Amino acid sequence: MVGFGAKQAWLAVRDGDPAAIMSALALRDLGPVPWREGIDLAYLTDDRLAVTPPLPGAHGSRWLLVTGRGLLRPDRVIDTGPLSATLGREVQFFLSHRVLELHRWERAVDGAVVRRFEYLGETGEVTAWSGDPDETEVGLGLPPIPDEEATVLVSERDVMQVAGAWSVDPTRLEGHPAAAPLRAAAL
Repeated sequence: MVGFGAKQAWLAVRDGDPAAIMSALALRDLGPVPWREGIDLAYLTDDRLAVTPPLPGAHGSRWLLVTGRGLLRPDRVIDTGPLSATLGREVQFFLSHRVLELHRWERAVDGAVVRRFEYLGETGEVTAWSGDPDETEVGLGLPPIPDEEATVLVSERDVMQVAGAWSVDPTRLEGHPAAAPLRAAAL
């Protein structure tokens, strides 16, 4: 497998079915692709995504990841609540862009967003906060409730820690044997 996550966006879907996810996201399945080529497509194009096979992860579940710069496009805003409702699965969204210092994580269960957090390091501003932070987030230094007086600093590493606690840290995939190839998909 090939890791990813830096300067990237991705979805994690608990016990996700690739065909159902591609349908819900209106993606065209381009077929299997070797891991390196698929991750390169996800990083180097705005209209291609890489879809992993289900991977073992948090809570003893298997998580399907969908990654690519296409998830950053303003015309493709991912709303995890309706996607979770459509799929009947927990859906998470992560974003880490170290140039802008834009970091985001979001989690939806049973069609409802239960947690959303976004931080823009350029301004040092928390730009989205809904739901209560869990113990992983508090352990990273987030206050238990929004507090304008608190200093919040979030990094790319923090996004990966939340991803690992909630589903899968994609930076830790590097070098592990792949059970199956990636699937490439077109927006």
